[in-house]
Amino acid sequence: MTNTQNSYTVAFYNIENLFDTLNDPNSDDDDFLPTSKKRWTKKRYYNKLRKIGSVISKIGNDDSHEAPIIVGLAEVENKLVISDLINSENLRDEGYKYVHYNSSDERGIDVALLYKDNVFKVEDSDTFSVYLETDEGLRDYTRDILLVQGKLNGENVSIIVNHWSSRREGEKETEHKRIAAAEKVNSIINTLKEDSPNMKIIVMGDFNDNPDNDSIELLEKESRLFNPFKTVWSRDVGSLNYNFQWNLFDQILFSINFFDSENSSLSFEEADVFDVKSLTQYHGKYQGQPFRTYVGKKYKGGYSDHFPVFITLKSS
Repeated sequence: MTNTQNSYTVAFYNIENLFDTLNDPNSDDDDFLPTSKKRWTKKRYYNKLRKIGSVISKIGNDDSHEAPIIVGLAEVENKLVISDLINSENLRDEGYKYVHYNSSDERGIDVALLYKDNVFKVEDSDTFSVYLETDEGLRDYTRDILLVQGKLNGENVSIIVNHWSSRREGEKETEHKRIAAAEKVNSIINTLKEDSPNMKIIVMGDFNDNPDNDSIELLEKESRLFNPFKTVWSRDVGSLNYNFQWNLFDQILFSINFFDSENSSLSFEEADVFDVKSLTQYHGKYQGQPFRTYVGKKYKGGYSDHFPVFITLKSS
C-alpha cells in the first residue's frame, strides 16, 4: 500500500538504452560496448542501474511512501539488465519480479513489466508482433507488444505494455506504423473482452505520439479507454523534449470500469508526469529538460531522455 488511503502507484518509464556491456551478435548494440565511441563501461552501466533504480523507487505523488506496484519499462536489452536493475541497491528490497520476452526489434531493445507479486499476482503473459513492411516490401521489425494478465486487489487486470515506432523518419512518414500498433492493441483488447467482458485493462507505453494524435484517439475510441494524460497534456507538461518542444509520448490509458467505484475495489485517482527537479538538467540552455545518460556520444551520466509517468489507483 502506498499511503494511508490505500492507493497503488502504476508507472511507465522509458529508461533510454539500458544495454549491458557484452557484445550480442544478434542485436545492434555496438554503440554500447566498452570499446565503442560511447565507451559504455561497467562503471557507467552500474551508475545507470543505480540512478534508474533510485527513480523507480520514488515514482508517485507526494503522498506515496512506497515504490510503484507495477512499472512498465521501455528500452531494455535483455533479461540480464532487468535482473541487474531489480537487484540494484535502490530496488533490491522492493521485491520486484519481472515479465520479459525477447523481440525481433533491430536495435535489440524490448519492453518489460516489473511487478510486486505480493500485490499483483501474474497468471499469464504473451507477446504480439506489429506487422510492418519497408518501402521495398521487406519485413520491418519493431518492438513486440507485451500482455500481462493477473489479479490486483482480487480483480482481473490485464496490462498491455507498448513502445511504438519512432518518428525518426518524420511524423507523417511514420504515422501508419503507430496506427498499425494501435489497431493491434485494439484487437488484443477485443479478444480480452470476449473472454471476460468486465476485465479491467491498463494500456501503457511510449507511443511516440501525443494524446491528441490519431493513433491514441483510435485506442480511446475503439477500445473505450480513458486517457487521463489528455488533461496532463493540457497543462503544457511533457515527458520528453525535442527541439525545445514538450511531447507527452509516455501515457497510461485504462478501461472506464476503473470509474465504477460501486462495483469495483479499484478506482482511478490521478495521473501525472514524474518530473521532479533531480531528474532534470539543472542549468544551461537545456535547463528543466530530462537529464540524459548521453547527448550524442558525450557521456553526461544522467538518467534518461524521458520522465516516468504514473497513475494512482485507490483500493477499497
